[in-house]
Amino acid sequence: MKATQDAAIPSTAARANPWRGRRISHRSGFWAVAAAFLVATSFTVVTTPLWSIYQERDHFSTFMVTVAFASYAVGVLISLFLAGHVSDWMGRRTIMLPAVLLEALAAVGFLFWNDLPGLIVARLVTGLGLGMFTATATAHIAELHSQAHPDRGGARADIVATAANIGGFGIGVFATSLLVQFAPAPLSTPYVVFLVLLLLAASAIALTPETVSPPAEPRRYRPQRVQIPAAARTRYFAAAAIAFAAFAVLGLFTSLAPSFISDQLHYSAPLVAGTVVLVTFASAAGLQIGVRRLSLTAGVVTGVALYVAGFAAIITAVSTATLALFLIGGALAGGAAGILFSTAISAAGEAAMVGHRGEALAGIFLSAYAGLAVPVVGLGAATLVLSMLAALSAFSVAVVAIAIIGAAVFITHPVQG
Repeated sequence: MKATQDAAIPSTAARANPWRGRRISHRSGFWAVAAAFLVATSFTVVTTPLWSIYQERDHFSTFMVTVAFASYAVGVLISLFLAGHVSDWMGRRTIMLPAVLLEALAAVGFLFWNDLPGLIVARLVTGLGLGMFTATATAHIAELHSQAHPDRGGARADIVATAANIGGFGIGVFATSLLVQFAPAPLSTPYVVFLVLLLLAASAIALTPETVSPPAEPRRYRPQRVQIPAAARTRYFAAAAIAFAAFAVLGLFTSLAPSFISDQLHYSAPLVAGTVVLVTFASAAGLQIGVRRLSLTAGVVTGVALYVAGFAAIITAVSTATLALFLIGGALAGGAAGILFSTAISAAGEAAMVGHRGEALAGIFLSAYAGLAVPVVGLGAATLVLSMLAALSAFSVAVVAIAIIGAAVFITHPVQG
């Protein structure tokens, strides 16, 4: 009788944590985290279709668009460096939940402080949230999949994580373009919609099982560093360079592509730019699935070939004002980015030491988000003194060179068993 009575009384721990005992399964958690990842990434590009509206209202330059865009990437880099690895011992949910709430705070900032300084601050906060979330969610997805399907490899988890990450950019831009085109209050409605989605994502994360056991002894905090076995370091850093080049495509299409489409190709409807970005990132998310059976080396070769072809098409499209060719170039370059980034993630997972998976992934994401910001800011600065076509050509040559060099080092330095 006493045992029955005791069972009916919630424990102190359960009362302190109302979510305890209400976890969903690892399989459901896998999809819940993937959905939250998609929402978190989608939110980071809500401003892409809005920049032209802000520019028309406040009269700031294309260069300032890239500065505001880069403030987000700076936030990601700071957050990855300071917190991208701590989920390896603090727990995945412990980091992801406040990360999503930071993005929700940014959504509130966009709503109530929407001049240029406010946009920059809100973009920075958005980056801080995603920097905490991205490597942690990637590791959590892999671990949830491993526990739900211990007899399967990790390819599915890598594909889902990359699709949620890269696919979120395309879905976010397209969804916002639809809201701008057809919904009232274009500078408010998208943020309200995503604020609700972010709060739902936070609820899903709270219900997801934890996959990291606390260490036997408290670990001393230190900023991000990457511990990779000596035999794998050269290949790992080549993978980081490949990730840098891959995200340069994302930076281009989530910052200045709408300006190219409006100013150079003469299509001003937000939905046109949103469709181009959606096709680019749908290709990035989808093409990696089509080549998942390729070896890492074959994936890198395929990705670089598509990367070169994509940028050649983009340059030609801008010089001839051909929207269809710009769309093809975006699909090729986006597909290349998906393949290359997925390869880099897989290589990092293979190279990671036991207990340091989140740390190794955070290092790849650090390089990737540097690629998201640095080349695009350079492109924006170049537009102050060069024509749009000349600036885009210089950008293309630089990032293609990085992709080719990174691929060459990756291929010629296999991990020694």
